[in-house]
Amino acid sequence: MQPKDFSNLFDLSGKVALITGATGIQGPRIARGLAAHGADIVAVDVDAETTARLADELENEYGVRALGVRGDVSDPTSVRDMVAKAVDKLGGIHILHNNAQSKTKNPEDYFRPLEEFDFEVWRQVMSVSLDGMFLVAQAVGKQMVAQGSGGSIVQTASTYGIVGPDFRIYEGSEYMGLRITTPVPYAAAKGAVVQLTRYLATYWADNGIRVNTLVPGGIESGQNETFKANYSARVPLGRMAHVDEMVGAVVFLASNASSYMTGQMLVVDGGWTAW
Repeated sequence: MQPKDFSNLFDLSGKVALITGATGIQGPRIARGLAAHGADIVAVDVDAETTARLADELENEYGVRALGVRGDVSDPTSVRDMVAKAVDKLGGIHILHNNAQSKTKNPEDYFRPLEEFDFEVWRQVMSVSLDGMFLVAQAVGKQMVAQGSGGSIVQTASTYGIVGPDFRIYEGSEYMGLRITTPVPYAAAKGAVVQLTRYLATYWADNGIRVNTLVPGGIESGQNETFKANYSARVPLGRMAHVDEMVGAVVFLASNASSYMTGQMLVVDGGWTAW
């Protein structure tokens, strides 16, 4: 028996990957990870100039085709347009990283305590972090069904979508000069994303479309030293995640390396949820 070659399991050559929230904290690194494995990239975010710049960088750095698209995931018309542009320019969509989320226009409103949280702010967050997830998955899944060749959808949730927040870590904690906590709509939306993933995974299984959830732990991204120390003390590995540590997980879920995996959570949290 000849030895089998497993070296191509992560090869994404000939695939088109659409990434929402492409210019946020994780988006550019995920885009580079997918491009490094051969995928052409459609980078979607609300700022046209930033997405266009990211697309140029990807083409220059990795030699893939890349398209920057301004898109508002909370707007059904915008979502349909961005999918149409991706198909028109790059020929289809085979991978979706459903990654966009919203804080709020006023960050202070986002971090208000539960008892004072404004319902309009709740709706603003949900319009992107949950409604947008549905709209993008719906539109891209429909395209994947029409293509008839399957696909992989990777949705971003959070550890706070599967366990309750540990509010002790927020005492004295700040982010960009603001006192922070875990806002209630953030946790509620991320929990809903996990269940949306399960629904979509069973719904599209007959079409060969796999749907899984990336569940990141806290990523170091400008929090003050108090927060980083408090958070790290709560993690078995003793630190926050670095932004690049989500890249391998998304590449795995997008590729044939995870071909028998759907409806599942891939938790990358340094052991936070093991305690």
